Amino acid sequence: MTEIRDALETDYGSILKLNDAEVQQTSPMDLDRLRLIVGMSCYHKVATVHDQVAAFIIALREGAAYDSENYAWFASRFPSFLYVDRIVVGESFSGKQVGSSLYNDLFTFARVNGVAVITCEYNLVPPNLASQAFHEKFGFQEIDTQWVASGMKQVSLQVAEL
Repeated sequence: MTEIRDALETDYGSILKLNDAEVQQTSPMDLDRLRLIVGMSCYHKVATVHDQVAAFIIALREGAAYDSENYAWFASRFPSFLYVDRIVVGESFSGKQVGSSLYNDLFTFARVNGVAVITCEYNLVPPNLASQAFHEKFGFQEIDTQWVASGMKQVSLQVAEL
């Protein structure tokens, strides 16, 4: 059974391992970077299965002093939004609704807090077809694309309106 709960500092080792396994699709994150992002976040949860961290998500509201190109893109266009910095599901939990459980909780959080727009991005180059299918399921739509990481990645900038 999947349990969604607030992430604890004792989860950080597991979170970093999950992120490292998917670093091509996310971006590098060490402990200092994790603490920095979490310090700006409004939503940082883990999904556990049999007490094992199976996935995590970090999201930020508008107004954060976040140095992400993608966050900055959304911040320049939306006065109020919830930005999903990253959601990562462990490979052995893929296809078991763990990510969906996190997103269902995130969407509830947004509704309760009066946030009408959830934003995120996923890679087009290199392609992240799993993320594309996942986000389509939740009603995200592409509103633009941009090249990031010194031209090494192209992302699809996505919005879901509640």
